[in-house]
Order: sequence, then structure tokens, then C-alpha cells
Amino acid sequence: MKKLLSKLPGELLSWPRGKYRAFFLVALVVALTLAVWAFFAEPRSFRINEQALRLESWPASCSGLSVAVLADLHVGSPYKGIESLRSLVSQVNASSPDLVLLPGDFVIQGVVGGSFVTPESAAEVLAGLRAPLGVFAVMGNHDWWLDPKRVERAFTEKGIPLLEDASTKISSGHCALQLVGISDFWEGPHNIDQAMSAIEESETVLAFTHNPDIFPQIPQRIALTIAGHTHGGQVFLPLIGRPIVPSRYGERYAIGHIEEEGKHLFVSPGVGTSILPVRFLVPPEVTLLRLFSRGE
Repeated sequence: MKKLLSKLPGELLSWPRGKYRAFFLVALVVALTLAVWAFFAEPRSFRINEQALRLESWPASCSGLSVAVLADLHVGSPYKGIESLRSLVSQVNASSPDLVLLPGDFVIQGVVGGSFVTPESAAEVLAGLRAPLGVFAVMGNHDWWLDPKRVERAFTEKGIPLLEDASTKISSGHCALQLVGISDFWEGPHNIDQAMSAIEESETVLAFTHNPDIFPQIPQRIALTIAGHTHGGQVFLPLIGRPIVPSRYGERYAIGHIEEEGKHLFVSPGVGTSILPVRFLVPPEVTLLRLFSRGE
């Protein structure tokens, strides 16, 4: 105890013993409160976070298009089981998105307190998503680690196409886009040339992928790339930042809207957790993006 006290600031050393006890009691209460918040309250929460993005090359004919991004569901992670997924699907449908994108990591491996949920079970619930322009998916690294063929089969059998280095045309009224899915940067071929091979130069391209580390390789002509994977670091400490981000670029592509050299990336913080069931100031969310041209 004496050794601990010797390291305290001089002002604290002048306190009477009762004040020391009060100080450490308050510190303990604060620490326990933060732990409860980080390991219980915030991970089990959920929100739909609406955000507007203005993009230079976004066409006026598609102004206001809404895209629901359901990233890193990690179904089976604590508080994010099948019943939670059903509720999430219901809330997303109530927000009436034009397009739903699922940027991978549908399953979990090894998260503390979690319970494995099969991709077949997850796909059955996600098949209830509704959007006029469709629901599309790519796989994340956890899906590849499980079995990419199994995950692909589970989703396609439920009517959810996987765009693994592939594209598809989507349209509504005068709004027409090419949607490009790029396979996972860690585990997939992430063959951008193949994904873009059927697209004319004049067409507007919206891309999505799991891991944002692919972004430096994304061509200028893609209006927006959407990704997940990082979970926003799961923990954000004011004045310090995000201690752990699974990216070779650190916090550069950790979360939110990033603009580099005229290119646009949006990274969703996602819904589930991985490794540790903790979130602090990075609440689970489905991001509802509304896309406009920059001049609007």
C-alpha cells in the first residue's frame, strides 16, 4: 500500500485516510459502471443510424437513394442471436430502404460468451428483408474460415445473391446503377478487374465489400465503396482513439465516411462483436445511407 501511495500526486498524499478510501471507492464504482456499459449495455443495444452522403459522381436520377448496410452481424455473438436478428430485420424493413447490402461476417468463431449459429439459420431470417432494388451479400473472413461454399449455398437457396467479384444492374424508374461486390481482402481473390469486367465506362458504380483495406486499389470511377469488418474498433477512448482496429492501416479506415483522392468509402461499425463481447462508444448499428450528388 505504501508503495502505491508513493506514486500518487502530492495533493492526494496530503489527504486523510478517509479521503483515500472515498477516492478509491469512487474509482471502483466508475470502473464497474464502465465495465457494465461496455460488456452489457452497449453490446446488447441497437440503432438504425441514418446518414447522408454527397458524392461528386452520384447521378441526380438516383438522388436520395437509401441503402441499408447490415455489416458484421456475427449471428450468435452475445446478445445477437436469432431472435435479435428477427427484430433487426423487422426494424430495417420498417425503415423502407431502397437497397439492402450485407457486407459479410454472418457467423462467429470463438467470441467469448457466444454460441455458433449456422449460416443456414441466419440466411433463413435474413431472407425476410425487403427492398425494391434487392438484397445482396458478400462474404467476410469469418464466412470464408467456416466454409465459403456452404455460406454461399445457404444464402442463394434463400434468394439472397452473393456478388463475389461480380456485378449486377439494378434500376428503379430513371435511376440505374451497377452494383459491384468485391470478395474479402484477406481470404477472397478480391479481383476488382473481374468484378468490373461487364460494366460500361459511362455507368454509375456502387461497390461493396467486407474489408476496407481494399480501398487504395479501388478505381476512381466507383462512386462509393461500402465496407464493414473493423467494427469501428469496438472501443473508442476519448483523447486516445481506437486501441485495436483489424486493419493494416490502423484507424485510417476504421469507421464512417472517408474521402481520399476524390474517392469515397463508407465503413459501417456493424452489429455484432468478435473475440471479446465489448463495445464502448461504438454502438451496434445498421447504417441507412441516403446518397446525393455533391451539388445538392
